[in-house]
Amino acid sequence: MVVLVVIASMIYLLFHRSPNKSTPIHSRKDSTPETPPRSISSDKHKNNTMLPTTFAHVLPPSRRECAGSISPRAVNEETIQMHSLPMTMDYTTSPCNLYTSTGFSVGDILHLGDFPDYATLSGIPHPTPYPAHDINTAYPRPYRPFRWGYHQTMSLTKLEPDWWIELENTYKTRIAQRKELYAKHGTDVLNALPGSELACKELMEMVLQFICTRYPQHFTLLDNRVLQNHILHVEQDIRAKHPLEILLDHVPEDFALMMRDEKTGFYFLRAAVICSAVGWNVRLKIGRRLDEIHAPIPDYKEKMQFSMDRFFTKMPTDKAIQRGSWGLEVGEPLYMPPDDPHEAARLVQDPDLRIEDCTLRVDWQTLRRLPLSAAVVFNFKALFTPISSFRDEPAVPALLAKVLKDGKKSMLQYKGVWHVEHVILPKLEEWAKEQEEQGMVPKGWEVATLDNSPWFRGWQEKWHRQQGF
Repeated sequence: MVVLVVIASMIYLLFHRSPNKSTPIHSRKDSTPETPPRSISSDKHKNNTMLPTTFAHVLPPSRRECAGSISPRAVNEETIQMHSLPMTMDYTTSPCNLYTSTGFSVGDILHLGDFPDYATLSGIPHPTPYPAHDINTAYPRPYRPFRWGYHQTMSLTKLEPDWWIELENTYKTRIAQRKELYAKHGTDVLNALPGSELACKELMEMVLQFICTRYPQHFTLLDNRVLQNHILHVEQDIRAKHPLEILLDHVPEDFALMMRDEKTGFYFLRAAVICSAVGWNVRLKIGRRLDEIHAPIPDYKEKMQFSMDRFFTKMPTDKAIQRGSWGLEVGEPLYMPPDDPHEAARLVQDPDLRIEDCTLRVDWQTLRRLPLSAAVVFNFKALFTPISSFRDEPAVPALLAKVLKDGKKSMLQYKGVWHVEHVILPKLEEWAKEQEEQGMVPKGWEVATLDNSPWFRGWQEKWHRQQGF
C-alpha cells in the first residue's frame, strides 16, 4: 500500500504546488549531465465541484506516427473510441481493426512483431551502455529523498533514461528471494488478468531491450527468443513462461500495470509482479480501479482523486517520471503483507536495538506509459542503506532529525518510524552537531531539503569510492 499511496501523493503534488519557503543550505548549481532533472510543474485544476464523472472521451497522446513500418495514415480519436480494444480482451484473438487508446490497431501491433524499437515508439531514448558496471561491487545510487518542509518542495522529476532499471550488488540475493516468495505466495505476488497479454509482453520486451543495451556484459538476447543471463549463468526461452515470470527470474524490480477501461476512461490494476509490498499484496489490489485502490487514504476522494485520474488519462509516453519514498527499518524486511509477523516489531521500542541494526529503506519508483498497449506501468525496488552511512553525508543527519522531530504526525505514523526512532534520533543529532563542528555544514544553518534532492553534496565521490572506482 505504501508505494500506491506515494504515487497518489506525488500526483497530487504535481497539481498542487506550494511556494518553497525554506532557505537552502547552498544555492542551486547549474545543471550538468550529471545533475538529476528538476521537478516538473503543472497548472492547478479547477474546483473539484466541477469534476466529470467519466474520462471516456479523453485519450492519451498517440505515438502511432513514430512507427515507421506501419501506414503513416492518421487515425482520429473518434475511430479509436468507436473501435476500442476492450481492456479485458486478449489482442491475439481480437479483430485487427480494434485500437488501443494510443492509436495502434491490433493489425499494427501484429505487423510490428516482437521487440520493435521502443525508444522510437515511446520517445524515451535507449540507455547508454554501462560496460564498467560490476554486479559484484555495484552500489545503488545513494538516494536521500527527505524533505523539509514536507509540503513545500516537490520531489517529482523526469525519468533519467539511463537509470530506469538499476542493478546492484544484491542482485543474486534478491532474484533468489523473489523467486522463493513467488513459489510460496503465488498470485499474492504475481498475477495477470485477461486482457493484459499485450501490456505484459510489451513491458517484458521493453525491460529486456533496456537491460541488454544498458548492461551488455550481463545480458544477451539471441534471435529475440533466448535470453542469456551472464550473471546467473543461465539461458531461458522467453516464450516458455509468462512475461511477468520472465521478469521475476531476471530483474529484481516490481511492476504494476494499470489499464484503461474503454467505457469510462478510468484505470484498473490488471497485472503485477510485486515482491516488496509493505502492508498489502497483489491479491488485495488486482482488478481494482485507481480510486478503489487508494480508498483507505484520508482525503483521497476530496483532494487527490481527480488529479490522479486526470494524470493517468493524459500521461504521454515520452513524459515518464521518477521519485523516491522512504522508511526506517530494523534489518531489511522486503515483503510484509498484512498480518506479517514483522509488523509486531513496529509496535515496540526494543531497548537492545543497536544503530547497526537500523536501515533506511528507499523505494525508488518510476511511472511511464507503454506506447503500444497504452498501459501505465509503475515500477519500484526497495533499497536498504545502513543508517550509520549518514554520518559523513553533509546535512543528511540534521535533515532527517528535523523530519522525525517536527514532521507531520500522521505522515510519521503512516511511515511507522516510532519503533526505531529512540535509537536513530539521538545518533542523528550527534552526527548533525559533529558535522557543524567539522565544517561540513555552516553553524546554525536552517535545515531544508537538500539542494539537489535526493542527492547530498559529494554523493558521487562517495558512491564511486564505495565501488572502488
